[in-house]
Amino acid sequence: MAAYRREPPWIAEIPWTTGQRIVADTARRPENRYGNRPTMKDVAARAGVGLKTVSRVVNGEPGVTPETERRVQEAIDALGFRRNDSARVLRKGSTASIGLVLEDLADPFYGPLSRAVEEIARAHGALLINGSSAEDPEREQELVLALCARRVDGLVIIPAGDDHRYLEPELKAGVATVFVDRPAGQIDADVVLSDSFGGARDGVAHLIAHGHRRIGFIGDMPRIHTAAERLRGYRAAMEDAGIPVEDAWMSLGVTDPERVRRAAEDMLVGPSPVTAIFAGNNRVTVTVVRVLAEHRRPVALVGFDDFELADLLQPGVTVVAQDAAQLGRTAADRLFRQLDGTLLTPERIELPTRLITRGSGELPPAD
Repeated sequence: MAAYRREPPWIAEIPWTTGQRIVADTARRPENRYGNRPTMKDVAARAGVGLKTVSRVVNGEPGVTPETERRVQEAIDALGFRRNDSARVLRKGSTASIGLVLEDLADPFYGPLSRAVEEIARAHGALLINGSSAEDPEREQELVLALCARRVDGLVIIPAGDDHRYLEPELKAGVATVFVDRPAGQIDADVVLSDSFGGARDGVAHLIAHGHRRIGFIGDMPRIHTAAERLRGYRAAMEDAGIPVEDAWMSLGVTDPERVRRAAEDMLVGPSPVTAIFAGNNRVTVTVVRVLAEHRRPVALVGFDDFELADLLQPGVTVVAQDAAQLGRTAADRLFRQLDGTLLTPERIELPTRLITRGSGELPPAD
């Protein structure tokens, strides 16, 4: 049996002809749900006041009696009126909004960073607009320029590319800009970083201190600043300990689970398998944890970046933790100081990391 379909109320008792439906008079159709938004003129008419009075109430200006303000506010609430800021933007030259361009909105690392930027923005009365570059330099540029076209006052950028000369006209036009996690390429701009080199060196030195000599490194793509710095820290720690590094112990590339799994499995077999692994970021660490859970021989692990539930695993995962929220707060504070005109010279700010020991990085070599 065909499913019964209930017709809209404005199609009722309508005769059918061959292959055609006769529609009732359009006056009987429901009102368009997406009609024009209420204007100040509508508010003024409902409250029985002039347009200037409504403007004063909407913009928080003096010169309106409490009773009149109450009537205007009741009209605003009843009509669902919202102020159109376009004219104010043209008049004042600012939008009270900033843009945040992340690498990947789904990455847990960027959650506290984004929240921190948003809190600082809100404290300054600004709206935060964010988007993801998906680690694509072209997409980053498109997104940044789209935000500039919407006249954001400032930008906080986690860069995907290494050439940011496309931003020079925007910087000259007064768009405040701070880079986070990675420096800008080929332009001078403020940047707030974690000490990726020092953190990786400390993490690998920790494994060496627990007796390991065959230590693998699995990281992100080598063109990414943080990946290159963490590899440099790994090499420095091994060199400081006088340990020669074999090519088979290092693997850099995309961080999808299949690639990382293959890299870890390759390091765990052969004539000189690693006894410990240093993972270059939280996504790599999670995949390595899964691989080691299937491995018959205990292997030590230290990961760069903390991640949820790392302390509940058996053993807990030792990590080099960076403070994502502090990165966001520092960058946003720097941005608003630029907007206030109190900063003139771009600076590089590097925040320290912290080694958190939980058990996986303290396992001794199995052989």
